[in-house]
Amino acid sequence: MSVSADLESISEATSGAIGAVVSTTILYPLDTCKAKYQAEIRAHGRRRYRKLSDVLWEAISSKQVLSLYQGLATKNLQSFFAQFVYFYGYSYFKRLYLAKTGSKSIGTKANLVLAAAAGACTAIVTQPLDTASSRMQTTAFGKSKGLWETLAEGSWSDAYDGLGISLLLTSNPAIQYTVFDQLKVRLMQKQNKIETGSSPEALSAFSAFILGALSKSIATVLTYPAIRCKVMIQAADTNDDMDKKSKRKSRKTVSSVLRAIWQKEGVLGFFKGLQAQIFKTVLSSALLLMIKEKISATTWVLVLAMSRYQLLKPSRLKSG
Repeated sequence: MSVSADLESISEATSGAIGAVVSTTILYPLDTCKAKYQAEIRAHGRRRYRKLSDVLWEAISSKQVLSLYQGLATKNLQSFFAQFVYFYGYSYFKRLYLAKTGSKSIGTKANLVLAAAAGACTAIVTQPLDTASSRMQTTAFGKSKGLWETLAEGSWSDAYDGLGISLLLTSNPAIQYTVFDQLKVRLMQKQNKIETGSSPEALSAFSAFILGALSKSIATVLTYPAIRCKVMIQAADTNDDMDKKSKRKSRKTVSSVLRAIWQKEGVLGFFKGLQAQIFKTVLSSALLLMIKEKISATTWVLVLAMSRYQLLKPSRLKSG
């Protein structure tokens, strides 16, 4: 694999990570409301939050509006590393696949496998940050702790709560980016904008936004029951009707969460908060991909310039 190909992977990863941080920051209050709404399960026929706006109203009425941003730094750190690892791995695996097979393009099945592999690497590396940010968001307003305090509350294995379901959810970005890439290639071919050159092709901001929204919508609907289970597993607050022994243990499993949803909310409970999830994640993903596409060319130039500077630096030292 050539140096330029690896640099392009770094460029893809960097632009994706920056896009993730920007979109996460913009939409974070909505993400906090969504997480608290999803984490709650009906107890004794009652709900604290009947709709998503109830979470926002609680923050306003309790004068804890700024608490909608609790855990933002950890979430941004997790988003940056997650997207960097994902985009780098995804780009790297694609180039490795093309180099090994000699193919000029990647089929849908191969694309899904490569995207899932990149997602698995991402989940393993960033799971502690993901768990910590989820606990911070679902903690009562104004009572969230810092990153280290949150992680120190449990054992090291507790930091990996939800890892199994996170690995299952690698199918979400796998579906999303496969759909996005396929739609992007077809659109670029239609517009005759695919060029063979040194820098990656880029979509217009509007096209990237639409394709990002469409691809994320498909992925979210298909994987939503697992998404809600993951939020509930990582949530900081325990259910009101849990017995003291379970409350002390504060450990939830996929089977216990599935059973609780089924018994207390029925089939529709597996899709509680779907509209909020689609709205938030589709908008976030669309913003991420739009920002990534717009800054990818600039990032490519900066990465290439830095690599050339590093190559020239030893020769300058020798001549000096």
